[in-house]
Amino acid sequence: MSSSWNLDALKSPLLSDPFDDMYKQYFEEMLAVFPPKFLEFNKEAQLKIVYTAMHGVGYPFVERGFELTNLNPVHAVIEQRDPDPEFPTVKFPNPEEGKSCLVLSMKLADAVGSDLILANDPDADRLACAERDPKTNQWKVFNGNEMGSLLGWWSVQYFKEKNPGADLSNCFILASTVSSKMLGSMSRVDGFNFVETLTGFKWMGNRSAELMKAGKEILFAYEEAIGFMFSPAVLDKDGVSAAAHLATMASYLRVKENLSLSEKLNDLYKTYGYHYSINSYLFCYEPEKIVRIFEKIRNWEGKANAYPTFILGGKYNIKNIRDLTTGYDSSAPDGKSTLPSSKSSQMITFTLENGTVITLRTSGTEPKIKYYSEYCAKPEET
Repeated sequence: MSSSWNLDALKSPLLSDPFDDMYKQYFEEMLAVFPPKFLEFNKEAQLKIVYTAMHGVGYPFVERGFELTNLNPVHAVIEQRDPDPEFPTVKFPNPEEGKSCLVLSMKLADAVGSDLILANDPDADRLACAERDPKTNQWKVFNGNEMGSLLGWWSVQYFKEKNPGADLSNCFILASTVSSKMLGSMSRVDGFNFVETLTGFKWMGNRSAELMKAGKEILFAYEEAIGFMFSPAVLDKDGVSAAAHLATMASYLRVKENLSLSEKLNDLYKTYGYHYSINSYLFCYEPEKIVRIFEKIRNWEGKANAYPTFILGGKYNIKNIRDLTTGYDSSAPDGKSTLPSSKSSQMITFTLENGTVITLRTSGTEPKIKYYSEYCAKPEET
């Protein structure tokens, strides 16, 4: 009976397949963002780029995106090009894991003479990037914050190219609160607006929609877990368009500035201040233990509602504390956080007097306690 019902449903005049229409609209929207001059740089640079879909769905879409933007066809890792739910060539199909996922990509890059690797995760909403250092022949895998800094800068160049002479006071760039503060540093120099949200693109996407409704320009949004939204055509992370934009940035830098991505990132640090982050996680399979850990932080040395005032035996003093589980923020005049709070998840941020920001939070999907730390130096300190 169930099988018969399914066959009848497929014959219904109410049923339609939107794929062709959405495919066409997606690439039209993506291409509309590119300034024509930048498409010429793509043609001139003729970059060789290795690409892996990580046994996912990204390859045909990245292939089409590169074709439309005058980029050379990617050199696809054949073993990982097509969808395979068994992920036979990788232990864990997440390009966030770094070089361990890119072994075959690096092997292919050696074979074809490529200095740049792009990788999507299996559902192609995230993007990873690795670049060969020509001096050492070693590969640098960029973390999400480094890529976010580069793509955030690049989004401003797009806007300036398409709107000569326009100021940036109506433009917005967004990032999750556990991501780097580098784009905040850029905003104070360049004049665009920087907004932090809670972790996840449901927050950045919704906030972008609110700003757009108010007549604001959304240039870029990202989270440190290699998720990027370049323009608001798709109000979510999108690894396909991000791949085309990153490759275009690499082409521009090659043609106009004779710089690699790593060299450009160092230039940005010299201008806006060096931002160095260390992020990782610890597994904990006992939810009660996780709660006890965070409650101990909130009731430091047995005192109710008292947080630590220093770390490492007093070497570094804590300036401010924000607890998004309880809604407390010591830096706010009323002691209340401007970001939404939730008692169902754990998240505490410490801002040290030396400018370091450290956040501890629980994962919403895995048995992990995640930590994020970043030191932000001023340009004169780099």
